Amino acid sequence: MATKTNDTDLRILLDNLEQGIIQLPEFQRDWVWDDKKICKLIESLTSGFPMGALMFLENGGDSVKFKYRLFTGVDKNRESVIPNDLVLDGQQRLTTLYQVLKSKQPTETRIETNRDKKINRFYYLDICKCINPNVDRLDAIISVPETRKLTTNIGREITLDLSTPEKEFENMMFPLNIVFSSNEREEWLLELISRYGRDSKEMEAYRQFKKEVLEKIEQYKIPVIQLTKDTSREAVCQIFENVNTGGEPLTVFELVTAMFAAEKFDLRKDWEHIENYFAGDDGYAPLGRSKKNNYLLWDVEETNFLQAVTLLVSYQNSIKSPDLAVSCKKRDVLKLRLSDYLSVRDSVVKGFDDAANFLIHQGVHSEYLIPYVSQYIPLAAIFAYDNTHNHLLSIQNNLDKLARWYWCGVFGELYGSANETRYALDIVEFFNWISGGEVPDTVSRASFLATRLLTLRTRNSAAYKGVLALILKQAPLDFMTAQQMSIATYLDEETDIHHIFPAHYCEENKLPEKKWNSVINKTCIYASTNRSIGGRAPSEYIGTMSNKGLNQDSIDKALASHLLEPSLLRNDDFDAFITDRATKLLDCIATAMGKPVSSRDSEETINEFGQAV
Repeated sequence: MATKTNDTDLRILLDNLEQGIIQLPEFQRDWVWDDKKICKLIESLTSGFPMGALMFLENGGDSVKFKYRLFTGVDKNRESVIPNDLVLDGQQRLTTLYQVLKSKQPTETRIETNRDKKINRFYYLDICKCINPNVDRLDAIISVPETRKLTTNIGREITLDLSTPEKEFENMMFPLNIVFSSNEREEWLLELISRYGRDSKEMEAYRQFKKEVLEKIEQYKIPVIQLTKDTSREAVCQIFENVNTGGEPLTVFELVTAMFAAEKFDLRKDWEHIENYFAGDDGYAPLGRSKKNNYLLWDVEETNFLQAVTLLVSYQNSIKSPDLAVSCKKRDVLKLRLSDYLSVRDSVVKGFDDAANFLIHQGVHSEYLIPYVSQYIPLAAIFAYDNTHNHLLSIQNNLDKLARWYWCGVFGELYGSANETRYALDIVEFFNWISGGEVPDTVSRASFLATRLLTLRTRNSAAYKGVLALILKQAPLDFMTAQQMSIATYLDEETDIHHIFPAHYCEENKLPEKKWNSVINKTCIYASTNRSIGGRAPSEYIGTMSNKGLNQDSIDKALASHLLEPSLLRNDDFDAFITDRATKLLDCIATAMGKPVSSRDSEETINEFGQAV
């Protein structure tokens, strides 16, 4: 990558923009500057102050091919023009300057206090104020609506009327959108002379205005840094992120979308198709899957999908060429070729589908119980590869290993940040493992402390959601009906997470919140059951269960299915309940991870629970 820097006349830049010689890469978002910011830019321009360098990317390179588009306001007839340069930094400034100084249409902008409300404005310079050294330049910049009239009293009183050239002359207001049009400026000047005469004080003011202001605009130069066409995709992305500090961050998906668009493929529309399928539309591909998975895929984002695609492509390439490392970092996604994307897209869609079905069998019955959406990436890639190659996951022992890997990731809390390196290790090491190799790093590294249960209190924690999913994996029974809580009934009955010793009861009895508000004192309960429980003591609501027609054996079986000891609830023995439930939960976690839970009899654990758990 090489760069060239030169100072370029503003007139030339705006002419090139108008001709389509300078355009925007498609990933650049729409122009969003507000009226106040536009006036500040005009202030810098007319004062001759620098406004920072622009950054262009030379168009036509082999390493980076973007679809491009015209600037806002440029004649659509220029769409057939192939640009020489694409603007990486400077879109807002150039769009503002083009619309204010060149376009005959009103400038589309926004009000600073309401960024969602669009307004159209024309901009003028008050000639007399511009040449008055005691007047701040910003006060000489006049922004008027497209009617060219400023009003007060809800539009009843006109305070400034610039709707005709005569009104402009009368108020000595120079329209900025003729500043680079020689013919229009000449006509405007001749009419000014015709009105006031060559020797008038108004013409003297204009001559001073021309020298002090208009000539500054005419001679204004902006530094342009031009990146050569051999600049890499990764460099373009990094550079754009560095210079785009004031706007929305650029996503990898947007860059890949722009690059695929250059090959006439609409990645955004393709993702919308996939996203609709994930949301329940079976029209995407003949994958023949049940609607029950849909809601577990709602939180999968476009970048997750692209990373899974890249991970699968990278892994397949490493199988063919062992010297190639498996990776799905940003730079790898940016190197993704359209042909590779299309070759594995449907396999990855089915991989996500199979991953959702796998999660259901792990007790994840709601999108709110998905510990890590990011863990979908290696999981979907693993299913996608297995489906199209060796079908090893049809063997129950291998599926059990996948579950162990999954739960180690959840309770080891290993997917809470950027984990591209772990994703790559996961797919390589998992297939090595089920082929007789060593245990994956995710499994060997994972650990869970007994006292961690007390700190799991909200859905913000992956391990918290994991505990509830493990309970659901045991196919528990509803407290009041003894009905098995299947995936279907979980949704139909508006199931949610509730306290076993109700919060109201615990607060009234001054029980330690650290314990009663932890996951140890929670389980998944039907909405109707929770209403029956209310804020009463366990001994009381258990009595209600018998009124629903359940005998004691059925009640005990229902409670035990949630890893609860019925006798402790009947006696409202909170302390004994906490240690007993913690013990059972830790046993369940240890089984899922395929390894012991740490420090169950440590001094810290005994201090917290009163005994080993």
